[in-house]
Amino acid sequence: MPSAMVIKSAEFKTAAVRSGQYPDDHLPEVAFAGRSNVGKSSLINCLLQRRKLVRTSRTPGQTQTINFFLINGLFYCVDLPGYGFARVPMAVRAQWGPMVESYLGGRPNLRGVVQILDARHPPSPDDLKLWNWLIDRKIPAVPVLTKADKVPRTKWDAAASRASLSLGIPRDRLLLFSSETRHGRDALLLQVAAWIDP
Repeated sequence: MPSAMVIKSAEFKTAAVRSGQYPDDHLPEVAFAGRSNVGKSSLINCLLQRRKLVRTSRTPGQTQTINFFLINGLFYCVDLPGYGFARVPMAVRAQWGPMVESYLGGRPNLRGVVQILDARHPPSPDDLKLWNWLIDRKIPAVPVLTKADKVPRTKWDAAASRASLSLGIPRDRLLLFSSETRHGRDALLLQVAAWIDP
């Protein structure tokens, strides 16, 4: 079992909308995906211990490109555009699906996907669609229930059981995470380390 990594450096490298714009250094990549208002940017900032590395916003849908962040000079965290009910023009939303599917389905550097779900609610149809798409293509993925601090601790097991039932996976495959309290950060770093250095 790898130990939780220490984040020594994290820097934005590039934004892409097509494969020709991806980094070409062949380093391993871990992607982060989630609904537009699920707190993905806050989770990444917490995980990497950088308060403003990934821009956060009260307006869903601010990430409209695939953003690559180089971590410790060894691997990339890849921030994917959010899906769901983002308040952006339909023409822009229509580009996101093919853009993300092309990355997830055709990127040899991809080692795993962190799918971020809201601990307060059952997985949405869009959440389930992405999860099943990843499973069908045998892409390693871990579901993370974020905003755990907004759920009473006595209800964590119920939230996790509800999500695991919807996703069709054992309860112990789910991680609970809070960007406010940093709960779950070490466990998620362990998973990332296992992917990039199996």
